Amino acid sequence: MPADGTTPDTGSQARAATLLHRPKLWLVPTVLTGLLVLLLSLLYMGGIVNPQRDLHDLPIALVNADRGKPLPGQKENLGRQISAAITADTSNDKAQWRTRTLRQAQDELDSGKVYGALVIPADFTDSVAALTTAKATERPEITVLTNPGKGSLGSSLASQITTTAAHQASQNIGKQLTTADADSRTKLLLADPVNVTTEVGHPLGDHSGLGLSAFYYTLLLVLAGFLGSNVISNGVDTSLGYADNEIGPWHTRLPTVPINRTQTLLLKMAMTAGITLISVSIVMLAAVGILGMDATHIPLLWIYSYCATLAVGLGVQAINAAFGGIGQLVSMFVFIVLGLPSSGATVPLQAVPDFYRFLSHFEPMRQLSDGVRAILYFDARGDAGLTRAWTMIAIGAALGLLFGFAMTAYYDRKGHKRLTPQPA
Repeated sequence: MPADGTTPDTGSQARAATLLHRPKLWLVPTVLTGLLVLLLSLLYMGGIVNPQRDLHDLPIALVNADRGKPLPGQKENLGRQISAAITADTSNDKAQWRTRTLRQAQDELDSGKVYGALVIPADFTDSVAALTTAKATERPEITVLTNPGKGSLGSSLASQITTTAAHQASQNIGKQLTTADADSRTKLLLADPVNVTTEVGHPLGDHSGLGLSAFYYTLLLVLAGFLGSNVISNGVDTSLGYADNEIGPWHTRLPTVPINRTQTLLLKMAMTAGITLISVSIVMLAAVGILGMDATHIPLLWIYSYCATLAVGLGVQAINAAFGGIGQLVSMFVFIVLGLPSSGATVPLQAVPDFYRFLSHFEPMRQLSDGVRAILYFDARGDAGLTRAWTMIAIGAALGLLFGFAMTAYYDRKGHKRLTPQPA
């Protein structure tokens, strides 16, 4: 370096205006950006554009508690007639009606197995029969029960289906009751005699985001695992001299530490396991402690959150080790881009195209969100999705470890070194 401290002239510098005229410089970024934007648009919008069109077999409980005697000239009471008509209707496959007792229906609401319920009360036929006599005091009722724990959209779709079925049943009953000699007021009452009421079948707290807090909390866990692992990976590579460290105008390159790929991956995964303890604690402190999100089973929620985030982190480290520079992009698609529309946390899986239902069988975000929802909304019941979530977390973590170390061991055996070591 010259005595005056200036940088020696190494030749003429390239100018941006000149480089912009090079077609090859534009080709790869343009093609990749276009493909990424196209895929993101199709994947994200494809799952929510028309849930009514894609809706099939949404689980809804059907409860017939009617114990009244059949009306004159009929073989069955009205409750049985309504139930038979609903379950026999093959023209509409939007709902999967599950005939249950009231206790069974409540249990399935409390475990998140159904999105709602239609309840015909025990005195229904007797209340309808009284409409045509002087004993009529109030309109008979059919109750629609919602389940906000399954998400606001899913609960709303179930409510629409059950309400429509109840009103259809009311109109059919009206046709049976209306007589030619009835006065106009009576005819108006009997044309639609049943009052349909809506109640919450499985209430949530006021700080549950109308059933969306489980989804956003799951998203936090996935992002914590994804971002944390990438930060750790870049930090380790920089510290070991395998990547440049550039902050603003300052640029450094540390001496390269001789280490193979397998040992590097082991180091990154060990650091991921340690740092995840801190990140998960911060997530819970912010969500539950500061913002007041409704949450029970706090110790279980913390353990589950740690294991879920760690499984994501191990998977990201494995993908980065296997794919190198594009690993971050690959892991983003695996854990976030494909995971969001197939999670079933915002749009029910019964209301998305078949492609997303296929993805939901193995995409991590769906597995994690089922467990979070079970802990937050359904009393940490195993049959609410928690057992399956734990199983998939164990499988995912095992696959991440197996895939990551298998690939690095292969690269090491083939002598694929990352960089030529630099002298200190």
